[in-house]
Amino acid sequence: MRAMTYSEYGDPSTLELTDAPLPKVSPGAVLIRVERAAVNPVDWKVMSGGLDALMDAVFPIIPGWDVAGVVEAVGPDTPEFAAGDRVASYGRKDVLHGGTFAEYVALPATSVATIPDGVGFDAAAGLPLTGLTALRSLETLELTGQDTLLIHAASGGVGHLAAQLARARGAAVIGTASPRHHEKLQAIGVTPVAYGEGLVERVRELAPEGVSAVADFVGGVREETLALLTEGGRHVSIADPSVEEAGGRWVWVRPDGARLSTLLEKLAAGSLHVDIDRTFGLTEAATAFRTSMEGAASGKLLIDPSR
Repeated sequence: MRAMTYSEYGDPSTLELTDAPLPKVSPGAVLIRVERAAVNPVDWKVMSGGLDALMDAVFPIIPGWDVAGVVEAVGPDTPEFAAGDRVASYGRKDVLHGGTFAEYVALPATSVATIPDGVGFDAAAGLPLTGLTALRSLETLELTGQDTLLIHAASGGVGHLAAQLARARGAAVIGTASPRHHEKLQAIGVTPVAYGEGLVERVRELAPEGVSAVADFVGGVREETLALLTEGGRHVSIADPSVEEAGGRWVWVRPDGARLSTLLEKLAAGSLHVDIDRTFGLTEAATAFRTSMEGAASGKLLIDPSR
C-alpha cells in the first residue's frame, strides 16, 4: 500500500511516500480502507521527537491517529463489524509505527465506531482525537449546568468541540480567542474574550466572582487560571502538566469506540459540528503539517490517501 513515512525524527521534510506492507489483521481488530485521515498538532510533535520520553517508536513510522473509512476485513472473533461498514477511529497505539496516513490501517475494534447515516467521511475523520479530548476534559471536570467554564483557546479544534459540549450541558462558557474568531464563538453561545495581557481583568468583567471550571487547551496560562478560579474550582489542561502541582489534572485522550459513537451520533443529530478547513492529497502531507504548525488553518486539515 502507499503510505507516508519518516525514518527518523525531524521536521516535515523527513516525510516520504513509500510502499509499505499491508497491515495484518489480528484477532479483535479491523482493517480499514482509509478514506480520510486528519492532521492534529500531536502528529508533527511526535514526528519531531516530542513524545519520545513517553512512547516507544519503531521506524519507519506512518503518522496519523484519526481515520474515517470502510472496513476491508475483520480479524478472528470480531463480530462488531463486517466488511463494507463505514467507520471512524482515534487509533493511537502504544508503539509508534503504523498510523493512518496510508491507504489502509489495522486497529483494535474497541477503538472503532460506526459512522451514522448522514455523516460524511470528512466530519467523521475530523472528530475522533479532538472530540474525545474535549469529552474527557469535561468529564474530568465533572461539568454541569451550574458551572461557568473558561476555555483557553476556545476556537481551536478541541476548544470548539468542548465549548459545544459544555453548552449542551447547560454550562455558561467564556472562551479565549483572537478577535477574528469571536463571531464563531458567539454563534455557538460562547462569550468570547481576547487572550493575552489583561485577560484576568476581561474575564472578571464577565464573571466578577470568578469561574468554577477551566479547560486549558493551549498551555502557558496556569497563573491566569488560578487567578480566576473560585474556591473549590476545578481545572484541567491538555498542554501543561504543571497544573497537577496546583490541584489540576493533566488530561490525555484515550481510544474509546463507545464514546466516539456517542459523539458521532451528536454529529448526525446536528447538535455537534466539526469545522473543516481543507483536504490534502497523501503526497501533500508535509504541506499539511506545515500549515498546521503555522496555525494557518481555521478548521481541521484532512488527508485523502487516494490523491
